[in-house]
Amino acid sequence: MTETGNALAVALFSEILTNDQLIRNQLSRVLPKGMEVSHFSVLNQLARSADEKSPAQLAHSFHVTRGAMTNTLRKLEAAGYVHIRPDWDDARRKKVAISQAGRSARDEAVAAIAPLIGEVVQDLGEDKVRAILPALRSLRTRLGQERT
Repeated sequence: MTETGNALAVALFSEILTNDQLIRNQLSRVLPKGMEVSHFSVLNQLARSADEKSPAQLAHSFHVTRGAMTNTLRKLEAAGYVHIRPDWDDARRKKVAISQAGRSARDEAVAAIAPLIGEVVQDLGEDKVRAILPALRSLRTRLGQERT
């Protein structure tokens, strides 16, 4: 890669990392008390899925270690937001489903963050957001391939 290409790559990743940190900080401030961004992310995925997920599937989906996902799931289970049960087909594995309390907490979190993210989209402009989404999706897909 050329020196100009390297500088461009560093600038791209610097912007993404800074945006990630700023987004997480702002979301943390408006999420319901005690809910972390990782908790919301897991609840949101489980709420959108009709199927139970294994901790390994969730870890893979979020590109985190199984240990990190297990820690998050323990906290969610302690709060009553998820149900974790043995996999009836393989007792060594577990299945995770969102509870009604988890759905309510997820809905409360969505209501809390909606004004914030709506304001950001409005300030940037819908056309700009639509224009950048394909590039961000392509980047996510490319980086996601690194783990497999």
